[in-house]
Amino acid sequence: MPRKRPKHLARPYDAIEPPRNAEVVIGVVSLTVLVLFLGSLSGSPVWLLGLFVFLPGTASALCTVRQTEFVAAWTTLVVAVTVLVQNGDSGSWLDRTLLMLLTLALGAASVYACHRRVQREHETFRLRSTAAAMQRHILRPLPMLTEDVLVDGVYEPVQEDRLVGGDIYDVVHSPWGTRVLIGDVQGKGLPAVGAAFAVIGAFREAAHREPTLTALADSLDASVVRHNSYATQTGDDERFVTALVVNIDAHEEAQAINCGHVLPQLLNNATVSTPELDSGVPLGLAELAAEPATVGWFGFPRGATLLLTTDGLTETRAPDGSFYPVTERLAERVSLAPTDLPAALYDDARTFAGGGDRHDDVAILSVRRSPFR
Repeated sequence: MPRKRPKHLARPYDAIEPPRNAEVVIGVVSLTVLVLFLGSLSGSPVWLLGLFVFLPGTASALCTVRQTEFVAAWTTLVVAVTVLVQNGDSGSWLDRTLLMLLTLALGAASVYACHRRVQREHETFRLRSTAAAMQRHILRPLPMLTEDVLVDGVYEPVQEDRLVGGDIYDVVHSPWGTRVLIGDVQGKGLPAVGAAFAVIGAFREAAHREPTLTALADSLDASVVRHNSYATQTGDDERFVTALVVNIDAHEEAQAINCGHVLPQLLNNATVSTPELDSGVPLGLAELAAEPATVGWFGFPRGATLLLTTDGLTETRAPDGSFYPVTERLAERVSLAPTDLPAALYDDARTFAGGGDRHDDVAILSVRRSPFR
């Protein structure tokens, strides 16, 4: 993976995030004292216990199996003791017996439901972990150095419960120069992984075969169309992929073809500019376009840095709803080394968002001409 902040390996219960044992005990005991206190004030503690018996159901949705077992056992014990020590004026023995049986049944059902919930979460967690491991092997580690460029960057899944995202990138040194891909698959999570792998695989093969970027883009589009045809057969949704492909060779100009993706930013001589590129339709939707995608040319002199990003950066929002000002923040960081720029932008975007909307993954690449050129 790209240079990422170290994270602890997830344990099985990390997918569940249950409360601590002490929190469960304190909560259950506090609620018990409250119910019994209100029952003593009302003079009918047995009937108030009818509300207390639903506590195991709540635990089954939030706690581990052992914690739910504790709550169910505690509830059964409290109800049984309360029912047995009350005098006959609090209700008939048939009512008391039914209350005890109901408590026992709800406790057993809650433990079973918790067991099934934990089992499903563990299965989902293992599946996501497998997909994340596959993604780490598919997405080549950064930095990547070719005869033409040095590419460094950051890839981060922003949302904690989403171990895999739809952002993709790759770098291929071809006979026509170095070709850099950055893209974003529609949707997130496991359903988007297949489309992401399809595009990356097609890029790695077609980048060596196709002499022009238009032909390369056509190959990528065809790979998404084929993937969608397979997806519809299995009942999955069709997806499109926004992508930007850049070709850099020994000349001080770069070629790029934009398939509905975020425009790149060019940093040169302490200034930030946005190359003018026609925006085509995303991959997988070429048949709907009135005109084919076109290749744009822009200056990329020595010493300049090209920044490629996904909309996870441009659509980051502050708590007041304002979007992250990429160009402005870049202008404040033009003095940074290209290898440090992506991580600095990512950290700044996290600070900018604060408690705001950060619901997407983010990939940020810096592309600088190779020092060997």
